Amino acid sequence: MSLSQTIDAPLKVVNDVPLRGIRPNIVQSIRAFRVQELHDAAQVLGHHFLYANLGNAQSKQDVLDLIGQQFKLAVQVGKNFDSLYDSMTDPVHKSGPQPGFIVVLEHIPANAKFDKEAREQLLDIFRDTADYWGDRKIPFRCFYSFSVARAAHAERSNDANHVGGTSRSNAGAIELLTESGERMPTDKLLDISPQALRMSSPFNAGYWTAA
Repeated sequence: MSLSQTIDAPLKVVNDVPLRGIRPNIVQSIRAFRVQELHDAAQVLGHHFLYANLGNAQSKQDVLDLIGQQFKLAVQVGKNFDSLYDSMTDPVHKSGPQPGFIVVLEHIPANAKFDKEAREQLLDIFRDTADYWGDRKIPFRCFYSFSVARAAHAERSNDANHVGGTSRSNAGAIELLTESGERMPTDKLLDISPQALRMSSPFNAGYWTAA
């Protein structure tokens, strides 16, 4: 297996903004970074850019399926996180020299089917992957965001918010949480716009397959 397509070769004078000060092998919250900025940084550095929008995922299997599809992994991810790690390490390393990776996991679900433990297990896989590539002196930076779009339970909301005969129910309201569980402004709501969907497949289907 080889990576048949890469980002353009790095410029002679590498301007690594906005990644200045970011360790070459790390998994961290996307925070103030924009996906387009990270994509542009990958172009400048000559790194592979891997993007997965997990906004439609509900379960662990959904997350694995979406990552496998959007990362164009040649090795089937399967039903567990270990297979995800396997698909991003040895087969890719053996396929030939790698320039580096910038990975974005957007809108990792936070719900009963994909709880805190599952989210930590997922991130641990990417931390292990970053360590794997770090041992081989190859940059692997992963940026992620958590989100949960949830409708308030109508009956509970009606009971809790009905004050003085005036209902303040927010049934159907969307609430977005950060990775630490804090509320985020509504302008950070899930983006599944056509542009975002196009960003989910920045390369052709042969990206991870044999040349």
